[in-house]
Amino acid sequence: MASIPSNISRVPNLLASQVLLSNLNRTNLSLFRTQDQMATGSLINRFSDDSIGASAVSVLRQRLARGEQQLGNLTQADGTLSLLDSSLGDLSGLLEQARSIASEQIGVGSDTQTRAAQAVVIDGMIRQMFDLANRQSNGLYLFGGSTASRRPMLEVPQFGGYRYVARGEGMTADLGPAFGVPVTLGGNNAIGATSARVRSTRDLDPELTADTRLADLRGAQGLGVRSGVLSFAFNGGPAATVDLSGAEDVQDVLDALTSALRQYETDHGVTILGAGGVSLNGGSLSIDVVSGAPDPDPQLTFADVSGGTIAADLGLSQSAFENTAPDGADLDPRLTFLTPLSALPGLTLPMDGVRIKFQLGANTAVRQVDLSGAQTIGDVRSLIEAAAPGVRVLINENGRGIDIVSEVSGPAMSIEEIAGDPDTATEMGIRSLDLGTLVSDFNHGRGVHIVHGSVDPVTGLPDPTRDVDFRITLGSGQSFDVDLRPQDLVNVQSLLDRINAAFAAAVLAPPINPDAPPLEDGDFEATLTDGANGIAFVQSSALAADGPIAVVGRNNSGAAEDLGLLAGTYDAGSATLVAQDRASIKVDNLFTALIELREALRSDSTTGITFAGERLERAVNHLSQTRALVGAHANRVARAITRLEDSQVLDEKLRSQLQDLDYAEAATRFTMLQTQLQAALASGAQTNRLSLLDFLR
Repeated sequence: MASIPSNISRVPNLLASQVLLSNLNRTNLSLFRTQDQMATGSLINRFSDDSIGASAVSVLRQRLARGEQQLGNLTQADGTLSLLDSSLGDLSGLLEQARSIASEQIGVGSDTQTRAAQAVVIDGMIRQMFDLANRQSNGLYLFGGSTASRRPMLEVPQFGGYRYVARGEGMTADLGPAFGVPVTLGGNNAIGATSARVRSTRDLDPELTADTRLADLRGAQGLGVRSGVLSFAFNGGPAATVDLSGAEDVQDVLDALTSALRQYETDHGVTILGAGGVSLNGGSLSIDVVSGAPDPDPQLTFADVSGGTIAADLGLSQSAFENTAPDGADLDPRLTFLTPLSALPGLTLPMDGVRIKFQLGANTAVRQVDLSGAQTIGDVRSLIEAAAPGVRVLINENGRGIDIVSEVSGPAMSIEEIAGDPDTATEMGIRSLDLGTLVSDFNHGRGVHIVHGSVDPVTGLPDPTRDVDFRITLGSGQSFDVDLRPQDLVNVQSLLDRINAAFAAAVLAPPINPDAPPLEDGDFEATLTDGANGIAFVQSSALAADGPIAVVGRNNSGAAEDLGLLAGTYDAGSATLVAQDRASIKVDNLFTALIELREALRSDSTTGITFAGERLERAVNHLSQTRALVGAHANRVARAITRLEDSQVLDEKLRSQLQDLDYAEAATRFTMLQTQLQAALASGAQTNRLSLLDFLR
């Protein structure tokens, strides 16, 4: 109201006018704010209205906006996971049908024509599986891993297989309470293994070069090379220091040490370095210290300072350097793609090449890679990967060799020598059938099955004759038996040693065939082929004129079959029986399982159908586990949606309480303010008409 305060009995007209105007302004401002609130529907329209409430509303709005985004992501993820679960169900149905076909086609109820017809059915399943592997949802490939925007499965027509090219375990999004849940799957989760590798069997043991980075050294202590300052002294003289904290590669170390030693010579008038100076020898730093003849050789010693480790890491402080002991400790460089081939002491340069062979049923694709122009490990990688699509070259986990990885599902891959010297694949440790190849890796991980520990069923006593795995008959008609023991199945070398030992023992024993000439030294040797992979049985040229080498299994042992001897080919020109290569590798996944079954049905191979059925069984189990994982993810997303919706409701309620307008209260307040304004105007008008005479009366 526009009234004069009661505690003021007399006021000037100016003051009365100011009081009236102030009250009118305050009422008008309240009316404006109320009208603004009613127009916007909000109690708080700017921070000046209510700074504390506005801050709370701002935080709530941010939470609500973030929640809306997460809720949208969760809803989309829920739909994607549902489609993914459906796709996995379709894959499971295909595999179950294929497994049923494999079971039906083993035994007397099937024939060649039936199996050929079923092979056509399996081929159709492979096409369906290929389409399922490339299924999309909202622009994302369901099985695209972390690279879900590109097609994950490609055909490799050169080798008759399929290649999974996506990377990662799955793509994640901002799913709020369901953080970490992938909305796509990687190949290893659903399709199975996406690659198989020929693991290096050799430590290439690279030597030091001037360009070797210190970061690529394991160091003399096996802890790497840590930067710092070291000290040195010559022949008991004063110590000096070398700062190697800025060194990046071995050349930096050589330059710093040479400079410091030359400066020491100048400062103290001595001679330390001989003609060789500071150089490299194998994996070590080498310092040519002058000779002290005829006196004892002077010694150059190094030590770490201030708790550093660089002298020990560089192999300088382990022992003193002198003319007869110029080398430090081995720094054990890691193999990298920049490593020059000239730094690998086991290689014969220039290299020859390797043969990469893909075998699918009766079809063979060979890529012969010429490595003669390669200068570094990186060049080897480029040449191999360019020649064979779907093959990758990696430095192995311990940084000592290279692995050759096949990403092509279906065909078996092997790496062979090119006949003649040098044996490049063997020297690089990448030949798939080498002397160091594990026998347990034969037959795609099934190994070699032998008979061992047999007993006579009548006496119950051990019977060594029942442990014989196969018999080898030479061209002369004379034979000898081979009994393989578990300790002989370590690697190819131990296997060949056992076979050759069996022949040597047979030379001294009574002949098995009394009608054929007895065995003699030099009649037989078990070895590896020079060229295409395979265990080779070589007989002397004299016996070759009488006939080929023959191998038969004994005592129901699977050894001869598992070693590829029963499917081997005899070359009369070289008098050699070459076994089928059983050390090739395959990518173990759904596509390989179906392709194996298709090829076994086409070739009418009961054994192949059996093995394909076993692979399908593993694939079905793996897929069931993956589907369970997807189900768990879907349940987690569904629960997250429920929790987030509840949280959104509570946040929206609190925001509404702080910001939204109560129209009934505001309308009542607006009416009261209008009445107050009218009353103020009326009373103000009356008050302004009063004069001093009105007070004096």
